[in-house]
Amino acid sequence: MIIDIEKLWYSKNILSIFLLPLSWLFQLASFLRRSFYKVFHTNAGIEDVCIIIVGNITVGGAGKTPFVVYLAQCCIQQGLKTGVVARGYGRADESYLVEVLNDSDAVEVGDEALMLKQQISCPITVAADRRKAAMYLNDKYDLDVIICDDGLQHYNLARDYEIAVVDGEREFGNGRCLPAGPLREPVSRLNQVDIVICNGKNAAYEYQYTAIHNNLVSLANSSENKALEQFSSKKVHAVAGIGNPKRFFVMLEDVGIRVIPHIFPDHHAYKQSDLEFNDKLPIIMTEKDAVKCKHFNKDYIWYLPIKVMPNDKLEKRISQLLEGIS
Repeated sequence: MIIDIEKLWYSKNILSIFLLPLSWLFQLASFLRRSFYKVFHTNAGIEDVCIIIVGNITVGGAGKTPFVVYLAQCCIQQGLKTGVVARGYGRADESYLVEVLNDSDAVEVGDEALMLKQQISCPITVAADRRKAAMYLNDKYDLDVIICDDGLQHYNLARDYEIAVVDGEREFGNGRCLPAGPLREPVSRLNQVDIVICNGKNAAYEYQYTAIHNNLVSLANSSENKALEQFSSKKVHAVAGIGNPKRFFVMLEDVGIRVIPHIFPDHHAYKQSDLEFNDKLPIIMTEKDAVKCKHFNKDYIWYLPIKVMPNDKLEKRISQLLEGIS
């Protein structure tokens, strides 16, 4: 029997009750692990640099990466020497440290890290050990601030600020920890972070941002752009290998596009055959997927860049935080 994780975690499902004992064990292990690092860990080797963690408490896409781009750009505009560290999910070998370059391969550095590099003018390093990655960046570039993408539970890396991103629509699902629910840590963990940010509109949150789209970009020719609205009322293949593909499909449908959805696993390594649908309909994919498909060079494939639009309160709060660093 195949269990639909989405239904198990994000709806009332009696099956999740049977997994509660495992969830309690997971929650206890998470608490003990965090307590251990809190008592015994030091920030040795990363002095004189501010560490900002951006993460979430749920499994799957909450929209962290676009916010990391926004935050890094704010740091750079503030005159801060900025670097970014990430795990590099989806790369062939996640065991070693590597610096991400503009011409890096997603197989080597991961799709999200390569997408970050193409949007931010700052050094980026990926490693399973985020502390080691941060030390490498600071030793090489003498930075003012290092942003860790998806490191809230990576307690080996001490931090000055923690920012948690919450999906405004799905929030915390059934409110249970893994495997009965989508939570990596209990919701109470949010009481201990510096800023809780909602991706989307939700009156329960003071700090919010919305993800807005730019023009579509041709996969074959990045200088060729087209307004998303030009595909309104047209049928397209929508391709998404991300944590929450529904959000991407809805964004297309909101401008009147007739979406034929194609969902792939997060960080999927695409083959040419994955995108052969035996018709002449255009294909629209996420920017994260596009960095792994550049070599396909098809003029009917487009990708959709996303950027963050913060509300006034969030914009002011980030400005205050960065003023404290500089």
